[in-house]
Amino acid sequence: MTVLALGLNHGSAPLDLRGRFAIPTEALGRSIQGLRDHLAQARPEVAILSTCNRTEVYVGLPASACPRHALALAEPAMEWLAGHGGTPSGELRRHSYFREGAEAARHAFRVAAGLDSMVLGEPQILGQMKTAVREADSAGALGTTLHQMFQRSFAVAKEVRSRTEIGSHAVSLAAAAVRLAQQLFDDLPRRRVLFIGAGEMIDLVATHFAAQKPLQMTVANRSLERAEALAQRLHATQMPLADVAERLGDFDIVISCTASSLPLIGLGAVERALKRRKRHPMLMLDLAVPRDIEPEVGRVDDVYLYSVDDLAHQVQVNGARRQAAVSEAEAIVSAGVDSFSQWLQQRSAVPLIQALQTQTEAWRQAELQKARKALARGQDVEAVMEALSAGLTRKMLHGALSELHSSAGEAHQQWASSVQRLFLRSGS
Repeated sequence: MTVLALGLNHGSAPLDLRGRFAIPTEALGRSIQGLRDHLAQARPEVAILSTCNRTEVYVGLPASACPRHALALAEPAMEWLAGHGGTPSGELRRHSYFREGAEAARHAFRVAAGLDSMVLGEPQILGQMKTAVREADSAGALGTTLHQMFQRSFAVAKEVRSRTEIGSHAVSLAAAAVRLAQQLFDDLPRRRVLFIGAGEMIDLVATHFAAQKPLQMTVANRSLERAEALAQRLHATQMPLADVAERLGDFDIVISCTASSLPLIGLGAVERALKRRKRHPMLMLDLAVPRDIEPEVGRVDDVYLYSVDDLAHQVQVNGARRQAAVSEAEAIVSAGVDSFSQWLQQRSAVPLIQALQTQTEAWRQAELQKARKALARGQDVEAVMEALSAGLTRKMLHGALSELHSSAGEAHQQWASSVQRLFLRSGS
C-alpha cells in the first residue's frame, strides 16, 4: 500500500465546489511543493492532477515503507487539499474519494484511459495526466513508485485505445459544443463566435467551429501573443480581454474557458448585450472551472447558458456499443493493475533480499577465515574444504531446521512445505 489517491471529480462534487480546487498548470509546481512541505516528515512522492473535471492528489512512498506510514499520510493530505480549496474538511470528505494500493493504481489507469471521464473515452485527459507528471518531475517530487504507476497508466491507456472502440465512440466536449450551436442556430455560417481564452480547450473547440465556417470568429485573451497565434491559425480576429463586456452584443455564440479565479462576464454585461441585440438569442458555453460566466446569467430570457457539466450530458450516446467497449477496457485495466501490484510486491521484497545477501556473505567470510587459518596451520586441504562446506551448510539450514523442530500444528505444516519448496527438488 505505497500509493494513495484522493480527490474530487465530476461524479463526486458539483461544479462550483470543484471550481474552488482547480489549480492552473503554471501553479502546479508551487502546489506540489506546498503539499510536500505539509507532509514534511515523510517527504513522499507527490503528483497533482487538476482539470475542469477533477482535482486529485497522488502520494507514493518507497516500497520499503510500512503500509501504516503510507495510510498516515491520507489525513494530512486531505487537510492540505481542503485548505487549498478554502473548504471545511468535513465538506470535502463528503464530496471526495480515497483509494490506496492496487485500487489507487486502478483509479489512475481508468482516468488515463478515459473510463472515469465525464465524456467516456475523451482523449484530452491523457495529455493532462502527462502534464501533471512532467510538473511533478520538474518539482523533484516524482520518485520510482509514482513514475512506474503513471508510465504503466499511459501504456494501459494506449492499449485501451488501440484494442477497443472506446476512442472511436468518444464524443468530445468540442464536438458537443458545435452540435449544440447547430441545434440553436441552423445557420452557423451566418453567426459570429467569440472565444474567450487561448488554452487547449478553446483551441480544440475553436478548431471544431472553424470547420463549420461561421461568419466571424474572434479570440479574446489576457495574453495578446497567445490570442494572436490562435487567431492567425484559425483566420480569426482578436481583441483585448478588457473589451469583452463592451462588445459582447456583437456575438451570437460566446465560448469561454480561462484560468480566472473570478467570473469574467457578469449579469449586467449580458443584459446590456441583449438590449443591443434587441433580444436576439445568445448561446453561451462556460467550459471553465471555476466559472467564467456568472450562473445567474442562465436565468435571463433569450440566453442559453451551458456549463461544462451541462455540456457533458449532451454526449452520452452510443450506449450499447460503448458499454461493450467499456467491458473490454476494464479487463485491460485489471491486467495492468495486477502487473503493477506484482511490481510493488517485488519491490517490497528488496530489503529482505538485501538483508539475506548480507547475512549469507557474512557466513561465507566467517567460514573462509576459518579455512585460511586452518591452512596456515598446515592442516590437510581436503579436511579444510570438508569443514568449510559443512560449516556453510549448517549455517544455511540452522534456521529452517530449528523451526521444523520447534513448531507444531499448522505452523509446522507451513514450515515443512516451505522447506520442501526451497531445498528439495522432488518436493517430497
